[in-house]
Amino acid sequence: MSLIVQKFGGTSVADCEKIQAAARKAVRAHQQGHQVVVVVSAMGKNTDQLIDLAREVNARPPAREMDMLLSTGEQVSVALMAMAVDAMGYQAVSLTGGQIGIRTDSSHTKARIRSISTERLRQALDAGHIVIAAGFQGIDEDWNITTLGRGGSDTTAVALAAVLGADLCEIYTDVDGVYTTDPRILPEARQMVRISYDEMLELASLGAGVMHNRSIEFAKKFRVPIHVRSSLSDAMGTLIVDEPESRRLPVCGAALTSDEARITLLGVPDVPGTSYEVFSRIAEQKISVDMLVQNIGASGKADISFTVPLQELEAALATVEEAARKVGADQIIHDDQVAKVSVVGLEMARQTGVADRMFQALADAQINIQMITTSEIKISALVDRESARDALRAVHRVFRLEQIPDDIKRPDAPTLAEAMAGSAPSEADEVVSRLQDVVDMEQLTIDDVVLDDTQARVTIQGVPDRPGVAARVFRSVAQAGVFVDMIVQSHHGERDRTGLSFTVPRDSLQASLKATEALGKDLSFRGVSHSPEVAKLSVSGIGLRSHTSVGARMFEALAEAGINVEMTNTSEVRVNMVVDGARGKDGLAALEQAFAGFRR
Repeated sequence: MSLIVQKFGGTSVADCEKIQAAARKAVRAHQQGHQVVVVVSAMGKNTDQLIDLAREVNARPPAREMDMLLSTGEQVSVALMAMAVDAMGYQAVSLTGGQIGIRTDSSHTKARIRSISTERLRQALDAGHIVIAAGFQGIDEDWNITTLGRGGSDTTAVALAAVLGADLCEIYTDVDGVYTTDPRILPEARQMVRISYDEMLELASLGAGVMHNRSIEFAKKFRVPIHVRSSLSDAMGTLIVDEPESRRLPVCGAALTSDEARITLLGVPDVPGTSYEVFSRIAEQKISVDMLVQNIGASGKADISFTVPLQELEAALATVEEAARKVGADQIIHDDQVAKVSVVGLEMARQTGVADRMFQALADAQINIQMITTSEIKISALVDRESARDALRAVHRVFRLEQIPDDIKRPDAPTLAEAMAGSAPSEADEVVSRLQDVVDMEQLTIDDVVLDDTQARVTIQGVPDRPGVAARVFRSVAQAGVFVDMIVQSHHGERDRTGLSFTVPRDSLQASLKATEALGKDLSFRGVSHSPEVAKLSVSGIGLRSHTSVGARMFEALAEAGINVEMTNTSEVRVNMVVDGARGKDGLAALEQAFAGFRR
């Protein structure tokens, strides 16, 4: 008998009528012969109301008591949902996170799941019950109630699907599925039939609110196929599985993150260990770093720029000021009026000219780029916040994301078999068996530590800081037939100049230099330098962003080996660092040792 986990968010259980509608979907799945586990969130704005109540009695309520309070919202929902199922003539049992046996760490209000007991769930399912499980919550080793933080019910649902070996996890929400961008910003956004785990991870981290990145990390780690569907209709929805929607198009979606702030350290000594001093302190404060750009220095000094969520700017500045004094940085500057526009696609790593098209679209819209960072499947550009919406529209349009790709078939309603067809062949029993040995389900998981010693680096100093310059550079390089890998554009202290570095295959270095130097005469670059042999060190895995210490651990390992980092960029699934080519193998050994305990 197949098993399905269904999750209904707060808007899907906002009142009794919607609870009954959700109950009908659960009963229908049960009638079709499936065992059914339903995960529910608190009703509508219930959590917000509880937070307001807490603040009325205590401006800074203890985190433990907040968990005690907030967990009651889901307890109301599960009881009402079980009553609704019972009224329809079917057996249901409601369970809190503690009653299920969801064990977490003790990080109140943002706990991580360590393990889940399946004994009670199995007994109820085998007895023919529909199990109604409270999302967002668990208990720690001292039996304290904990909550999982933002997106916690999604995380609960996918985690339960993983430990139970479910055939599918259905996420019911108030939207039809996953779109190429936020349809509330761009009405022309298109609903996708399917999206890969890696692409969804990137979009979720970039603000695609339909799913939270921690739940996608679970799905990828334990091969749980997800079907995002509307709770208001039987529309086809979107499948989140291994395979992308299209193998032909380089970009599947675009995203806008408007609540960003940029911090830049100017004049940082360009020696091993400086980056570690900065980012280890940030990691200790559990501040999430997004765009991270470390560029080639001049006169023995470099600049480091990175973005943080706007609400964490004050804490990040305080932390960075302490680090800046320690390493001897010249100055710290910041900007709280920036936004990030990004494009994501699994196929962009195989196609040239993707960055060129994005940057040209921004140039045509007269939008200046402040920072650039890339990964194998993402390109992000930092722009003024007032230009953010226009920037999103420009990149969405240039990649024609509103159009259905020619190489996909659009099913009217994906079936369970179709969902599994897009997933890697991984038997449920094998996954469940592997979970028996997992001590911490949300532990950082490293898939690979890799050395690429086939690249060279080009650095342009004193790039005019105006719209269109980056587009001209990478159009020229693309026309020379050169495939560009890493790109970083950093924000310097000079008001009208930036620095731009990129890596290319070594046999393409001369063509890249020729194209770049020809442009330099016209654009008045202050100089073009290069390194014919660099090494790119990459750490890939699951949980790189949610575990804020990954970058710091890499910097530490390389610093202890006496290796200086020249360039850095990050994504949800990979962190890349460029070092001197002669130290590549030493760097690989250092990183393999640093992450040995986290290998899958």
